Amino acid sequence: MPEAANPIAAPLEEVARKHIPGATGIEALKRLSGGASQEIWSFDAATPSGAVPLILRRAPGGFRDTGRSGTAVPLETEARLIRLAEEVGVPVPPVRHVLTEEDGLGQGFIMDRVPGETLARKILRDEEFAEARPKLARQCGEILAKLHTVEKSKLPPLRTATSRDEVEQYFTTYKQLDYPHPVFELAFRWLRDNAPQTPELTLVHGDFRNGNLMIGPDGVRAVLDWEIAHIGDPMADLSWICINPWRFGNIDMPVGGFGTREDLFAGYEAAGGFKVDPARVKFWEVLGTLKWGVMCMGMASAFLQGDRSVERATIGRRASETEVDLMRLLAPLTGKE
Repeated sequence: MPEAANPIAAPLEEVARKHIPGATGIEALKRLSGGASQEIWSFDAATPSGAVPLILRRAPGGFRDTGRSGTAVPLETEARLIRLAEEVGVPVPPVRHVLTEEDGLGQGFIMDRVPGETLARKILRDEEFAEARPKLARQCGEILAKLHTVEKSKLPPLRTATSRDEVEQYFTTYKQLDYPHPVFELAFRWLRDNAPQTPELTLVHGDFRNGNLMIGPDGVRAVLDWEIAHIGDPMADLSWICINPWRFGNIDMPVGGFGTREDLFAGYEAAGGFKVDPARVKFWEVLGTLKWGVMCMGMASAFLQGDRSVERATIGRRASETEVDLMRLLAPLTGKE
């Protein structure tokens, strides 16, 4: 029976009965701490053959914030992208049901709960993942190669972001925050001078990194968090996982803190991906690092304006770390990589 104290329990139980074969109810409903922008609920559908482990990914309070960033796709679109990715062999949690108005739960979808770990520090340090770690960079390349084969004709409406589009979007945000960072100014100038032409545009995950991958002892089990997917340069996906914040202290292992660019690129090309253009990847790595720096500025601004959360303060102060990362990336200016 649903837990009476939880207002989503009764409608979720009804949804499970209608859309999960054999379901007679739900058990073990609890909200998970992960998911910065959406609610994540874990629960089991009870069936005669045993419990079916599931996840509900739902808009906060059930309804989308229309004031949110225009870069975030609707949850219905996320679900469609996950299904399209599954069709081309990307490991994802299969989507069981996309919520409708009649379900009474707002916007969201139900997907399988894939066992594994997303906490990067555990993945990088625990003995449980020791055998998987050397394989992860190549696996990530192989997964991205498959992702970039999704036919654009099948995609739901998505924004298109070229290299110059992204630079100008974040420059606008940077100027609005009104807190000058000379290294950021230098990076914006370098990006404008080095923005590449993109001969091919594909579906881009947009946040493919350590922390958004479900990892098991056998390697990558699922790619999560598709909310900023868009059409863009496939090299952007190869670069984002390499920026220093996603190495979680393992700075000498550029791919997620667990591998090398060489393994990532080799896996990508061997699995049918485009020929890797290191110059384009570097451009996107510089831009990704700068984007993270601007995001940190936004956190600091929110803290100073009254949102006194520890998270805002700790992330906000990391803008200075990003300046160091940018100078290392712009090392050709000093003749040093």
